[in-house]
Amino acid sequence: MARNEAYITGVGQSEVGVRLPRHPLLLTIDAVNEALADAGLTLDQIDGVCTYPGKVPSFLGFSPVGSDEVIEALGIRSKWHNGAMEQPAQLSAVGNAAQAVKEGLCRHVICFRTVYEAGAMANPREYPMSRPDTVSGPSQWTSPFWAISAACWTAQYAMRHMHKYGMTREQLAQIALNASRNAMKNPRARAITREELTLDKYMSSRMISTPFCLYDCDRFTDASTVVIVSAGDALDEVKVEPVRIAAMSGSVDRYSWDQVEWPAAYETGHDLWTRTDYTAKDVDTVQFYDGFAFLPITWLEGLGFCEKGEGGRFIEGGTRIASDGELPLNTFGGQLGAGRLHGFGFAHEAVTQLRGKGGERQIPGDPKVAVATSGGGPMAAALLLARD
Repeated sequence: MARNEAYITGVGQSEVGVRLPRHPLLLTIDAVNEALADAGLTLDQIDGVCTYPGKVPSFLGFSPVGSDEVIEALGIRSKWHNGAMEQPAQLSAVGNAAQAVKEGLCRHVICFRTVYEAGAMANPREYPMSRPDTVSGPSQWTSPFWAISAACWTAQYAMRHMHKYGMTREQLAQIALNASRNAMKNPRARAITREELTLDKYMSSRMISTPFCLYDCDRFTDASTVVIVSAGDALDEVKVEPVRIAAMSGSVDRYSWDQVEWPAAYETGHDLWTRTDYTAKDVDTVQFYDGFAFLPITWLEGLGFCEKGEGGRFIEGGTRIASDGELPLNTFGGQLGAGRLHGFGFAHEAVTQLRGKGGERQIPGDPKVAVATSGGGPMAAALLLARD
């Protein structure tokens, strides 16, 4: 193991559900404890905490727990911590932690993402949502045009792809069908997916923002996911096989620029391969952000698994991206099938698969390389993970 590298040494996840009664900080602690046990570490060995986007008081359901609260609740003696939205996308928090351990700022960092959107909607008194009279920040470029939901502007990318390259709804459906099929093998997805989705049910469901139907959109979920990032020279303290963060990349577009042609996944995907000797041909499984079903297609094209414009045909029929296919995609169900874990679930599953711990959903063979991504549209982040 290289001393100047960063590794994922532990992963953990709380109960995943809808309108869970458990407090989001307790869900976070549940996930931390599972990740510590997974790595064979104790709290005394943790000296860093990182999250995305930090606590958001104006929208507590979206992000109810900050890094300082985890430090306080668990009594962590932290040498470095971070939590902010000014990052390319959710998994940038893992990338920031990797940089911190490489620079010697800390040895073991808890990275977490906690969401409580369903629980907050059920309890608006305790989790009020701010309703300002004016808009500012990125929303000033979208809300005046009634693009209040990300479904609106993501749908425009998808419609353009359909118009220019001929992608069909039947092809797009394969992302949701694959997610549902894989979620049925994931015990933690039971609150989200209880029966396998069929193409007939998909095609007859109500539309949300053309071309997206109900099953193209993830749903609000309550859960916490934790990834522990460790320094290469601290691996003698770890009890499991570490997974190296072989490369990372991210990019952010201007929300104000109305001539954007491609989502940020394309730039991020190209950049990732400039930072490693690995290529797309080396990848055994991909865990791609699917807040909306079109986003994995942008990652397939952006990372070079198929040519630009060929994503619909690449996934047609669903066999190529199935768990036993040539490029297993979102083997835990993704966010469409296993809940809106807001990015961190993809890193969790990539590590699980590379360790061969997927249980019923474990992909065949001996996987050694995976890509996990987060974000879509104007922001994106990617991690290349390797068991080498």
